[in-house]
Amino acid sequence: MSLLKNQAFRLFWGAQTVSMVGTNMTRVAIPLLAAGTLAATPFQMGLLQAAQTVAFLLVGLPAGVLVDRSRRRPILIVSDVLRALLMVAIVVGFLLDLVTFAALLAVTLLVGLATAFFEIAYQSYIPVVVGRDNLVEGNARLESTNAVSRLAGPTLGGGLVQLAGAVATVSVQAATHLVSAFLLSRIRTPETVPERTERRRMGPEIREGLRFVLREPVFRAITGSAATYNFFYAVSLPLVMLLLVDEMGLSGTAVGVLMAVSGVGGVIGAALAGRLARRIGQVRAMWTSYLVTVPTALLIPFADSGWKCLLFAVPWFAMSFGIVVYNVGQVSIRQALCPPELLGRMNASVRFLVWGILPLGSLTGGALGEWLGVRGALLVGGAGMSAGVLWLVFSRLRPLRDLPAPEQSPSGDAAPVRT
Repeated sequence: MSLLKNQAFRLFWGAQTVSMVGTNMTRVAIPLLAAGTLAATPFQMGLLQAAQTVAFLLVGLPAGVLVDRSRRRPILIVSDVLRALLMVAIVVGFLLDLVTFAALLAVTLLVGLATAFFEIAYQSYIPVVVGRDNLVEGNARLESTNAVSRLAGPTLGGGLVQLAGAVATVSVQAATHLVSAFLLSRIRTPETVPERTERRRMGPEIREGLRFVLREPVFRAITGSAATYNFFYAVSLPLVMLLLVDEMGLSGTAVGVLMAVSGVGGVIGAALAGRLARRIGQVRAMWTSYLVTVPTALLIPFADSGWKCLLFAVPWFAMSFGIVVYNVGQVSIRQALCPPELLGRMNASVRFLVWGILPLGSLTGGALGEWLGVRGALLVGGAGMSAGVLWLVFSRLRPLRDLPAPEQSPSGDAAPVRT
């Protein structure tokens, strides 16, 4: 049965959609508030950007433990309500002229903390809503709205800021989180309360989640490939803008169009991920999409004005397409093979390892750009991103077409899947 006939999934999908659009709109509005109203310096803008994502390093691992100790839907609802209240606090503060940069930074950090809990609980709640057999379809539909929100959210946010102001745009995000919380509250799918025979300290539970990710061959391969890609993507991303503006001499409009190609590729990749999984196999679609598309990044350093813009546009589109198909596959595999009582800690550990490496990649990219030049550093970034697939090619996933039956795991041991 199609998930579109599943009322619980429709409510969950709707909640995720409005929440993601609002979040991406605010990524434009909050910096504009800081720059326009508070006259923030470049260093302060960097702090504000870091505050949006540092929560995964600060609380990501403990959040995974707390998610595993609780039902996931209440955590999602509370996270949405908290984010809405924090957005309202920003709006009221600006209307009363009471907000300083320090206060805006603190609220942004608190929003990031609530988002960390939401994201970890969200990935752990999907199997409850859709069941193991529908994970690929469910993740593909959710990833499609993620891709659309990343493409449309900033555009809508920028337009709304221009029409109504940044404060009004922040108000819209508060409303989207409240709508999300309402839709989640309507889900009636039963969710088992995790049983705890003894109260354990948080440290051992965190280590249990990390050990599971690092010792299980399949999870280690998936996490290694994602971390390698993210590190070298972070190496490349700051240099891409320098390539387009300084090296290629493109206008702001042309840069915007070329960058938007990534969003288009992501939307199409999400739409086709389920079909590819059915046609060539879920596991095979996951790693072949990476193998075929990401190495096109090696063409980007040779892009230039005129027809050579295609040497940027085609890889930028292909990479986004392939990585979205890869993400749908790897998330579905992780959800299917992880014991339910470890889902929160597994997701938190993966995000800690995969997202925590991004700042180091950005610093490395800046250093390589100074040493090798923009094009040379981008070539290193493209080679590194391409190398991430080796984790998968030389893993126990490569010979598989689809996931094994629940009784048998890819490592040949008793599967950790619990039904």
